[in-house]
Amino acid sequence: MSSEVRTIVWFRRDLRIEDNPALASAAKDGCLIPVFIWCPNEEGQFYPGRASRWWLKQSLSHLVQALRSLGTPLVVIKAESTLAALLQCAGAIGANRVVYNHLYDPVSLVRDHKIKSELQAVGLSVQSFNADLLYEPWEVSDQNGIAFTTFNEFWSKCLDMPVDIILPLPPWRLVPASGIENIQSCSVEELGLENNSEKSSNALLSRVWVPGCRNSDKLLTEFIDGHLREYSKSRMKVDGSTTSLLSPYLHFGELSVRKIYRAVRMKQIQWAQYDEKDADFEESITLFLRSLGLREYSRYLCFNFPFTHERSLLGNLRHYPWRNDQGEFKAWRQGKTGYPLVDAGMRELWATGWIHNRTRVVVASFFVKVLLLPWTWGMKYFWDTLLDADLESDILGWQYISGSLPDGHELTRLDSPEVQGQRFDPEGEYVRNWVPELARMPTEWIHHPWDAPRPVLAAAGVELGFNYPKPIIDLDSARDRLDDAVSTMWQLDRASKLATVSTDEVVADNSTYFKNNDDNNILDIPKVVVKKEVTSVSSSLDQKVPSFNNKFRENLKANKNNNGNGNVRNRTERNGPVNQIEGPMQEEDVVSTAESSAGQKRSVSESSYAVPSANFSLSEGDQMEEWVPFDASMKSFKEEEDAQCESSINGERPSKRSG
Repeated sequence: MSSEVRTIVWFRRDLRIEDNPALASAAKDGCLIPVFIWCPNEEGQFYPGRASRWWLKQSLSHLVQALRSLGTPLVVIKAESTLAALLQCAGAIGANRVVYNHLYDPVSLVRDHKIKSELQAVGLSVQSFNADLLYEPWEVSDQNGIAFTTFNEFWSKCLDMPVDIILPLPPWRLVPASGIENIQSCSVEELGLENNSEKSSNALLSRVWVPGCRNSDKLLTEFIDGHLREYSKSRMKVDGSTTSLLSPYLHFGELSVRKIYRAVRMKQIQWAQYDEKDADFEESITLFLRSLGLREYSRYLCFNFPFTHERSLLGNLRHYPWRNDQGEFKAWRQGKTGYPLVDAGMRELWATGWIHNRTRVVVASFFVKVLLLPWTWGMKYFWDTLLDADLESDILGWQYISGSLPDGHELTRLDSPEVQGQRFDPEGEYVRNWVPELARMPTEWIHHPWDAPRPVLAAAGVELGFNYPKPIIDLDSARDRLDDAVSTMWQLDRASKLATVSTDEVVADNSTYFKNNDDNNILDIPKVVVKKEVTSVSSSLDQKVPSFNNKFRENLKANKNNNGNGNVRNRTERNGPVNQIEGPMQEEDVVSTAESSAGQKRSVSESSYAVPSANFSLSEGDQMEEWVPFDASMKSFKEEEDAQCESSINGERPSKRSG
């Protein structure tokens, strides 16, 4: 092998040339091959949904063109094993180095650690870089080195830390390594990211969104120059383009968070120099940077607490009596709950793969507080359907709404969809657009048609229970049911603690306990030490791997032993989840999502159910209530239901800025 440095640049969710540390390092040190590996088997239950795969396909095509203009092809590989594909590439070109940029979701953390170890074992140099965050998760902790479990403390600490916002120049030319022709590669089209049955629905996406680095720059400039000034006033309007719409570009790495942060700070300096001091301007800057902070916190939470994709951060929630009601789950997904704002949001999500941050909060809150369905189901459905599906942001948003975080929604809080509709869609135009059955309803009754006089309903052509559903449950009954569930949870939690105290068994415990408003209720908050030391075999830039404490290992072992003897498959179609225990396969046309690798049978008393296959912003009173704005299924839902939803669309979807 030649002494020349030959580097494999492993692209994942960093599909850009500019501000790409892994690519820049490889370009500086010698010849290289850029590689993208598509390995569906390794995605497990978080296989990307239709809209997300459409975006990935378009983004890869743009990256191919960008790399070709710099002198090298993008090697695209569809493989059964990512590790095997990387080793194949290394053998073909005689590579001695592999570089990539960090990912922080639970699936990628485990895979990356394993791949890095295997590559180093065969003599390859491996280095990873930060291309996704302002602050690495292992860089932020309290004065005792403990990971933060509330957003305000985390973000306050971040704002006191320096940020490197100097963006290096992208490479002018890339030198491709010889031997690329020996690699078994394919085209982007041959990856199979889009099948024929999905193309008609995806055509609607292309009329609204334009993926790719070039368009992300245009959209960022348009937002900074034209919409950031009004962000504090307009961001809560659910109809129209009132947010930055940058979330899918950020998720796929077409745009770096450092570039956004730098652009916002530069605009802040310009306003300070040329405009009179305006409190609204400063509030807009603060709120938008806070939204970036929420995205940072979502990665921080997943890295330091890697179990949060399947169970609540607060240990008390393991006793919560979630309802396993597949019929109500189906009604929520189809937008047939009888609550107009909720139904409008779910229909827009299904038809377009996108809904406003505030709408995400409304539909998620209804899901967990009114219907009492497991938040993990909703998180998985968002992952399956959102164009900007982002697992870390999904986890943070759904845990926040479900009361699973120390600073999240109060467990007993239930927001009225009627009140939310009057606040965020006061004229009812959003509901009329997505729920055409109510298009002729007067504004006075649009958000609570069940209270409208019969003559009003008749004049609007609405017959409740026939062409528009009656409310799936009245809110008074929902509040009583929620109070009972919370009361049951605390009773079980106290009984569990008493039982533990009464035994002689010594259990390793790293949790911190805080008293709730009720002195008898104690919040069970995990405590994790943020490790900052660097081992002798690691670069200071390399990604750390979170340690699993003894208690977590014991819980994993206990869960494994208590999951029952059945081999549970977990699948979802839009008509409801199908939990199957080694029985005959259901008809193929009702299967909608991947079999869940974590779909083990769980008892009702546990904190989360097996997730049926199917992202998410956080109010002033909530401290976090804008669904994380920067923000897995294998098969499409039934065609007849897709057609049903498309037929409910009244006109074209509200336009999104496409640069």
